[in-house]
Amino acid sequence: MTGMRPWGGFWSGTWRRRGGLNGHRLTLEVFLIGVVFVAVPYFSTNNIAEAYLSTVFDPEIALDRQIPVWNWTILPYALLYAFYPATLILAPKDDSGRIEMILTIQMMIMVTAFCCVIFLLLPAEIDMRDQIQWSTMNEWEDRLFTFIHSSDNPWNAWPSLHIVHSYVLARVMTFWMKERSPSSPVVWNFAIFLLWLEWILLAISILTTKQHYIFDLATGILVAHLAWLALERAMSNARDLGPSRFTKESGWTD
Repeated sequence: MTGMRPWGGFWSGTWRRRGGLNGHRLTLEVFLIGVVFVAVPYFSTNNIAEAYLSTVFDPEIALDRQIPVWNWTILPYALLYAFYPATLILAPKDDSGRIEMILTIQMMIMVTAFCCVIFLLLPAEIDMRDQIQWSTMNEWEDRLFTFIHSSDNPWNAWPSLHIVHSYVLARVMTFWMKERSPSSPVVWNFAIFLLWLEWILLAISILTTKQHYIFDLATGILVAHLAWLALERAMSNARDLGPSRFTKESGWTD
């Protein structure tokens, strides 16, 4: 993930159709591509591990069980799922923004595939849910924990895709919001503060909800930052070339 070249033929049709549906066609296609190539691989490997695999590498250390359960942190944990639509909404609605949106989902596909290979080759069960005391939860905490446990088996440990996805998307959204800050710096700077406050709480929450080990967090941050560096270089290159030249050199246009 030291560099990233845009996929030529894969994106050419999407790029040609970008003006459809009053300019929303590309956003819709990126969303659907994300479902197919990001969400499906994650949940597929998660269920394969639950049904057929056993732990090959156990990253648990003593400190993992000493971290307390904080029931309320299931909320920032679940708010990962708000990062995806927020990124689509915040993407600039010009050709430069559309290119950056495509490059972002391409990186998300690549980094998800990388992590899913690890999940299958070196599976690790996260067996700490026994520390959760359901009787101490209020109604909304109980419902969120139930939803997470019913939809996400305790596998796909490291690198934590919760961390990888949220970090990359937070960096992209920050990049776009900083562009808009000259016109309304207070509003956008406050939004950036809230975004990163949520990310910090989310990073803590994967431990305090017993969804992940410390090792998962550390490796997730490492993979996420490397992915962001590669994405940032690709986005910078796209801006330097300009939309017309970039799309032509990428094979999206003739």
